[in-house]
Amino acid sequence: MAAHFGRRLRKGAATTAVAAAAVAALSASQAPGVASEEHPRQATAGQATPENDGSATGDSPYYTDLPPLDSPDPSPSATPSAGGTPVVTGAAEAGIPATVLDAYKKAADELSGSKPGCNLPWQLLAAIGKVESGQARGGRVSADGTTLSPILGPVLNGNGFASITDTDNGAYDGDSTYDRAVGPMQFIPSTWAWAGRDGNGDGKKDPNNVYDAALAAGHYLCRNGWDLSTASGLHSAILSYNNSTAYLNTVLSWLEYYRKGTHSVPDGTGTLPSGRSDGGSDDSGSSASPSEPAGSSPSPSTPSSPSAPSTPSTPATPSSPSSPTPTPPTPTETVDHLADADTAKLTATAGDAFTEKIGTRAETAADKGVGTVRVRFTIIGDTDATFTGGETVATVQTDKSGVAVAPALQAGEKTGDFTVRAVVVGRTLPGLDYTATVTARAADTLATTADTKFTCVAGGEFADQVEVKATYKGAVAGKVAATATLITSADDTTENDKGPYFKDADGKAVRTLTDLVTDADGLLKLPQLYADDTTGTFLLRITTTGGATLTVELTVTAADAGSDAGSADGTDASASPSPSPSA
Repeated sequence: MAAHFGRRLRKGAATTAVAAAAVAALSASQAPGVASEEHPRQATAGQATPENDGSATGDSPYYTDLPPLDSPDPSPSATPSAGGTPVVTGAAEAGIPATVLDAYKKAADELSGSKPGCNLPWQLLAAIGKVESGQARGGRVSADGTTLSPILGPVLNGNGFASITDTDNGAYDGDSTYDRAVGPMQFIPSTWAWAGRDGNGDGKKDPNNVYDAALAAGHYLCRNGWDLSTASGLHSAILSYNNSTAYLNTVLSWLEYYRKGTHSVPDGTGTLPSGRSDGGSDDSGSSASPSEPAGSSPSPSTPSSPSAPSTPSTPATPSSPSSPTPTPPTPTETVDHLADADTAKLTATAGDAFTEKIGTRAETAADKGVGTVRVRFTIIGDTDATFTGGETVATVQTDKSGVAVAPALQAGEKTGDFTVRAVVVGRTLPGLDYTATVTARAADTLATTADTKFTCVAGGEFADQVEVKATYKGAVAGKVAATATLITSADDTTENDKGPYFKDADGKAVRTLTDLVTDADGLLKLPQLYADDTTGTFLLRITTTGGATLTVELTVTAADAGSDAGSADGTDASASPSPSPSA
């Protein structure tokens, strides 16, 4: 969770029960498709699971406040709370601090372009932001969206919460022993390490910045191909953020409420939540216990008369202390190393999917496979390759034989080698690296698209442009690199220094063109060709990646004498002289 506002909150069992009933009632009336089973999201062994190592927040506590049952009212009203402090409801609850609201909307706009199939509504980011941090503590952020003070969840030391040992050396959460959820969207450091985004364009990925955090949350919710316009996709995404049905219902309630209407309020004036799922109130996550009122002292009591001493009983023979039952190690704790599970050579052409998948086996020291262990696969290196779905990180649970198979790799446009590293989640063990190679798109055949004779008179320009089509194994070869050169002869492929030529941007003659690329249909149309004063037959050679080669003949003929435009002095050379006058 959690933003904490310096108040000591006390929450008993009765309050918890009422809140749970309210969640169910409100969710049933306002939120579509509310889940009723607890922890419904179960990982299937051997299949890719959402990359969260449990959840985005480490299943930290969250705020349980619910929206008003009525739709947003244009005129807010104030009602006294139990302590006498007015609590604003209605339109005030629908108010979202201006900078925070802007961050949600910009994040959703970016996702609509980068992952349109996700259908992420900005109101979902607002609902999660409300539940996680009360909209960044009511919008206490600077102009660039950075929180004015850190928002930290409780220490995840296993005392009432998950136990997550430090993963960032305290860089984000200030704790070098255990992790804590950080920022307005409450990412734990290990998740932020791969999910973090730069949402405000300042070159940094800061979980304490609402623009960065909102964009990261959007990408997190949209991974794995989930369509958030469907109930199943929406529920899966929310549960991956915090794996609790109560959390799901609370977020769905705020989502439905915000969809009915919101408005912007000045930063720092947003309403603050109070109830927390664990009953805690401070950054440590511990509940406060009642203390004696200040300045009070207990009244002395009258001492009672001493009673007569009783006859001491015979002491019982002490029993031998029982040995504590050792806790069996978890499957993850038994893993000694990772081994390759017969992964074939990883090679793909740019833009294509890899046909082979990475298989990794978690093994004990005796080389025995260990099931139900999470293995994280991370793409490393200068590459635009991704896993299916566009992510660079995926977590997979091992099957009963101990094997985890990574999602299929998708090659980008960058060629060369990159690395996929497999590590055991929850253990500090050496990773296992796999090398994958992306090769350039290739063509094995080139042909002109028309049976054209390319001819030109000396000093003129060719009427037709050379156009060719590239194929590879009979299929269209799109986006293939090519080079065109006017060569000296069939046996001498050096650049010719006379004859036909192209023109560069400055109009100067060039006889070699590089950085040519066929289009999606495998077509390549060369620029206009020109001829100098040299006549004869010349050769244009076109080559592509993959070895396809085509030589095109170009013929330059001499200009006809009668076709000259004029004489040297500019007079019409074809005109007959005027007759001389008769004698």
